[in-house]
Parts: sequence; C-alpha cells; structure tokens
Amino acid sequence: MHERSSVGELAAILRGGLNRYSPGEKLPSSRALIERHHVSPVTVSRALAQLVAEGLVVTRPGAGAFRAEPRTEAARPADTSWQEIALSAEPAGDQVPRSVDASGVLATLAVPAPGVIELNGGYLHPDLQPARALAAALARAGRRPGAWGRPPVEGVPELRAWFAREIGGPGGVLAASDVLVTAGGQSALTAALRALAPPGAPVLVESPTYPGMLAVARASGLRPVPVPMDADGVRTDLLADAFRASGARLFVSQPLFQNPTGAVLAGERRREVLRVARAAGAFVIEDDFARRLVHDDAPALPPTLMADDADGTVVHVCSLTKATSPSLRVGALAARGPVLDRLRAIQVVDSFFVPGPLQETAVELVGSPAWTRHLRLIAGELTARRDVVVAALHRELPALVERRPGQAEGLGRAREGGLHVPPGGYHLWLRLPDGTDEAALISAASRAGVAVAAGRPYFAAEPPAPHLRLSFASAAGTGELVEGVRRLRAACQELGLETG
Repeated sequence: MHERSSVGELAAILRGGLNRYSPGEKLPSSRALIERHHVSPVTVSRALAQLVAEGLVVTRPGAGAFRAEPRTEAARPADTSWQEIALSAEPAGDQVPRSVDASGVLATLAVPAPGVIELNGGYLHPDLQPARALAAALARAGRRPGAWGRPPVEGVPELRAWFAREIGGPGGVLAASDVLVTAGGQSALTAALRALAPPGAPVLVESPTYPGMLAVARASGLRPVPVPMDADGVRTDLLADAFRASGARLFVSQPLFQNPTGAVLAGERRREVLRVARAAGAFVIEDDFARRLVHDDAPALPPTLMADDADGTVVHVCSLTKATSPSLRVGALAARGPVLDRLRAIQVVDSFFVPGPLQETAVELVGSPAWTRHLRLIAGELTARRDVVVAALHRELPALVERRPGQAEGLGRAREGGLHVPPGGYHLWLRLPDGTDEAALISAASRAGVAVAAGRPYFAAEPPAPHLRLSFASAAGTGELVEGVRRLRAACQELGLETG
C-alpha cells in the first residue's frame, strides 16, 4: 500500500474514534499507534498533522496529542452564487474565454484511490526517485554559506552554469548569463508563453501535445493552433503553412521523446523547424522535458535545438523534476538576445526567485556521484518497465496494438506491431478503434481498478482518432504494470471493444 493511502486510512480511524475522548484528553502515544495499527512513525506523524489541520487535535511538544476543544459556533455557509456572473462576464470584444480547462493536467496529478493502479501519472514512482541522494544533498545545501539568504533573481551562479553546459552541449554555445533558474518546467513554460505572445495571439503547437502547455496558453489568453505530426515529428511543410495562415510568431515544440507520442524530431526537420521559424520572424519554445529519461537501448541523443540555433530563435525550457522528484521544482529558461530581459522581468513579477535552499540542493545533487548513478538506474528501470508493458499489451490487447490493414503507420519509427515504442520518456501512446468513447473507457478502467489518461486533452482541436496514454513510470513495479494492463483489458471487454 502506498504511504499516502495509509496516512488517509489512519487519519480516518483516529477521526472516527475521537468521541471516546473528552476535550483536552490525551490520545494514545505515537508508539502505541504504531504498534496498534502496524504503520510507520512517518504515517502516524502525518495522520496526526492532518487532524491538527482540521482543528480536531492539538499537539504539545514533549507531551503528546490531545483532543481539541469543540468549535463554539458553526461556520455560516457562504453565498457564492454571485461569482457565476463575475467569472462569466467578458469585456466587449474579448474573444478569448477566461475559463481554463486543467483536466488534462489534473489527471496526471490526482492521487488514485487505494487499490487503483496508476498508469496515468506524470512522475517517477517513489521507488525510482533518488530519495537518499536528495536527502543528503538537502542536508549539505542547508549548511552552505548564505543558503538561507536571498538568492540572485536569475538563479544561483553554479546552477546557471551547470544548466548552460547541459543545454548548450560541448560546443559551449550558451553562457551562464543566458540562463534563468525557474520553479520547474511548468513555471518556465508559463513565463515563456507570456513573454513571447500578447493575449489573443495565435501560438502554434504540435498535435497532439502536452495538456499543461495548452492550459497555460489558454490561461494566458493565447489561441493554440495545432500542427499535425507524423513518424518524424512535426510536419514542417504544414508548420510553414500554419505560420502563413495564422500570422503566429511562436511555435512550441518537444523535439525529444514528445509527450504524448514519444516521437523524436528527425535531423532534417530539426534544421527545417529553425529555418521556417526564422523566415516567419518567430520564436521556438523548445520544451526539453525528457532528455534525462533516456532508455538503455536509445541511440545517441541529438543536441538541443538551442545548440544548433545561431540566431536566437530558440527559447529553451528544461527541468530536473521529471528525473528526480515532483517536489524538486527546479528548472531553467535559456535564451539569447533582448528576449532574455523580458523573460527575467516576467519571472521576477511572478515569483521573485526560486528558494535558495532548493537551488543549492539541486547544485549538490547534480554535482555528486549519486547523480550519474541515478540516471543510469532510471535508464535501466524505464527500459525494463517499457518492455514489460509492451509485452503485456501484445498479450492482453493485441487487437489494439497490432497494426490493422488500412491503419496509418502512426508516430515513431521503433515499433512493436502497430505500437510505437519510444527509446526515452515514460509513456506509450495507444490508438483506439474509431468510434471508441474515451470517457466511457476511462470510467470502465477506473471501475476495473486502473487509472489511464484519455487522449482528448492532448489535442488543441478536434482529435483525428481516440487515444489513450499509458504511463509506465508511476506504478509500483513491473507486477503492477502487468496487472494494470490486464485490468485495462477487462475495461475494454466491458465496453465491447475488440481485444484480440
């Protein structure tokens, strides 16, 4: 059982038993709770903290936990009906809705119910996260001189220099002064979109693409314009057409292990993307989220687009979060030219700076031998997990993953039957039979005990076909992955879908 599940269960047990104690009466000790419920000290501490936050329990250092005094007056329910008008009223001439659909993002962040296998997550399972290395790095970081002072708004110099080497490659095309440290990749994407396009402007996006980017674009008042992809990444002939038709001055791309397709932008197209964007007088936001999630059997990785960019066309976004922990929200924005000043201004206005101890922890982590060992570990683990899921899909759902007569080749070159098997990242993109009701399948999968992600949120416009995205990083292990696919098969059978 996941610790987060046991915390909630213990909190529910303690909450239900509070009536046995008078206000001010002491609850059983932490040691007694550990022995009685067979849980860890951390679980007890967090469960009690949850009850403290609810106002049901108070703790006294050295004395223990006690039932809180009851509230003397019930809170008056608020009448918030007026907000429907305030949130829906749009200024005259404003054609960009202010409401934001974050369902695609929330699907990857939601905590599944106990017993549900998580095949829709966006982060490494805790067993794959470098918890010991992070704890050691955090301890060392806290002792660094000035760690708890105010850091430079652009970021800690050593971390900026490290990102510059990582992004620019051995050619050294990037200087530390070209890098801003951000609070993760999502924060960097938000700053870049706000800096590079005014409200109401079109922004070209890959189709399909990352729902978090679509949500950020729409929240910033931008109009995402989809550009289709094929086996080699974005269709550059259609990209040129889209620039001409829309008048856009911005294109957002994930050239490496694209989310959700896993495609890698082919060599000639890399050059063509830069040429087309430069001809349009446009910027390219390069979202390089998965470079540190490469698999053991991957060929040599191409350099970043920024490393090949001689004209300041590319604004690069990357992060340490995906390869470490959801809570190590440290990323980078890299750019050259006057645009960097605008990016810096947006970031300062939004968040001032990334907390110094977090940046120092990142410096300690990436500078330690544990960092290289961790990257090797997750490369092997992700490869093994990917292969287990692919084998399970062919065994349990052959009708969905093996290419049918007349079916398009799809996205990606490395294939198992009709399924693209990416050499990096943490997910598979599964095309469903035409006419499949994605929402119904997601619900059926949930009833069967497995959480999967619908394909619809990954498209800026009407999708050409129904899809599922399956993550193989967030489950507890290969056994859960196999069982998750088996449960998905049961969900498909419930809806009458052909499974093979």
